[in-house]
Amino acid sequence: MGEPTESGPDAAAGRGRAALIEEGVEFDGRDAALLRPVAAAGSVAGAATELGRSRARALSRIERLEEAFGTLVERRRGGSGGGGSRLTDAGRGLLDRYDRLQAVLAATASVPETVLDGTVTGVDGELADVDTAVGRVRGLHGGVVERDDGARERVAVGDAVQVRIGADAVTIHSGDAGVDPDSTSARNRLHGEVAGVDDGETVSTVRIAVDGTTFRVLITAESAARLALSPGDEVAIRWKATATRVVGHVGRPLGE
Repeated sequence: MGEPTESGPDAAAGRGRAALIEEGVEFDGRDAALLRPVAAAGSVAGAATELGRSRARALSRIERLEEAFGTLVERRRGGSGGGGSRLTDAGRGLLDRYDRLQAVLAATASVPETVLDGTVTGVDGELADVDTAVGRVRGLHGGVVERDDGARERVAVGDAVQVRIGADAVTIHSGDAGVDPDSTSARNRLHGEVAGVDDGETVSTVRIAVDGTTFRVLITAESAARLALSPGDEVAIRWKATATRVVGHVGRPLGE
């Protein structure tokens, strides 16, 4: 793909680890810790010493990363001006991208999920349809539900459950064009109104009111600037059924 994919909560946020992935190669915290000293020390050897690694091992890792992400470190041979290394624009850009992803993951860990009580109205493989206060939503279930007496049964129509939606899973769209709240696709869609925006340096939390329920949504600073959201704005929110957890009424994931 054209740019690195991101890995975080359960493969993308606060419940997972930050990693950028390109062509099967992961750039994670250890790699970021290697590139930062290169920028500061001006040499791979200096960075390796600071991290307690051998120069050969550090060079080998950088070369592996460059096979997937492009040239990250420009190495200059010695001469009248001396040798050394410096990060390329691609290297600095990769570090910036990793830092932004880390900020999103940290924010996700601190922002509570949106929790909806509901009743299962249909089961289709791993997905369940649930009637909630905001309408019918779809999410992943674990196959079984626990009753009040502790017995476990297969999830079925009529089960009382909770739907949990992570703040990082929801996307915001200005206005309501083309959004059908009764859609039966794998993507949940609702109309709402901006209740407030909590601005952060890298990530902002937007509170969306939908029929008396507040959804919390994480967006990047760039998205916040582009959308220019204000309280009272009408918006549409969407999130994938596969990013939605249907859990037992006592809070345990179904099937656990």
